[in-house]
Amino acid sequence: MSTPQTSTDRFPRIREFLFSLLGLHTVLFGLMLIATLLLTVRVALDWRTTSASNQDALASSQTRMRALELQIRPLRGLDKRVEASSHQIDAFYQQRIPPSYSAIAQELGTLATQAPVRLTRVEYTQAPGSVDLTEVRMDAGLSGDYPSVMRFINGLERSKTFFVIRAMALTGQQGGLVNLRLQMSTWLRPADAAASGLPIDKNVDANSDKAAAPATSHNGEGQ
Repeated sequence: MSTPQTSTDRFPRIREFLFSLLGLHTVLFGLMLIATLLLTVRVALDWRTTSASNQDALASSQTRMRALELQIRPLRGLDKRVEASSHQIDAFYQQRIPPSYSAIAQELGTLATQAPVRLTRVEYTQAPGSVDLTEVRMDAGLSGDYPSVMRFINGLERSKTFFVIRAMALTGQQGGLVNLRLQMSTWLRPADAAASGLPIDKNVDANSDKAAAPATSHNGEGQ
């Protein structure tokens, strides 16, 4: 019957195994396995960090691209819109800007006749002109019954000639007739304004909303 081995007996065997060729290979393999596991963990951690960084960079790039798209969206088709606006401006000039001072006076006379109201006076002046258009201001007195006066004002607003009413003031009322002072503007092309003979009021700014001082007077009477 064999006796059990004691720890004192096992130690020499373990030392002998460790210092044997097989033992050295086993130890070396174990160390390599541990190093491989540590390297694998390190690579996994680095990959996770790099992946998160790449995702953040990608998200940041997508955000910048989206912002750029929103910035340039209003510019898409801008050339076509500019061309369309140019055609609209040309049509407006052609259809609604009078060709001469006499055309303005003729249109006012026609509207007064159609209302009908009496134009007791129309005083004209031109403000300092701009490159594109020169403002012609009119200070008119008219009288008639209330419905006729309103038809005349509505006629100004619907007229093919571009009129802008700047001020109205009631100056009197008697026997069903009202007297009204009306200040308004229209525009001429600079060459047409220069040929009109209307003096330039240098005391009035072209962009001011104040009525121009009377310079040239046209007296007329509607039928």
